[in-house]
Amino acid sequence: MEVGILKVSERGQIALPAEARRRWHLSSGGAVEVVDLGPAILIVPAGSGGLRPMLREAIEEAGGCATLAAKVANEEPELE
Repeated sequence: MEVGILKVSERGQIALPAEARRRWHLSSGGAVEVVDLGPAILIVPAGSGGLRPMLREAIEEAGGCATLAAKVANEEPELE
């Protein structure tokens, strides 16, 4: 897993790295989903299958977005 820093433009835009766009087949106009977890934001390529259902299930099993984000923040204090 590679961690990078993205800058937000004055219009609130970010640019995903080219490598990630290629790997996830995100061309111009490609859609992503954004989930605000509280102390973190999760960006996921949009689609009806694959990762999205697994993420939804994991989030539900963890007690919802707020509970999962709080647990991650407790385990990773530098995220707060």
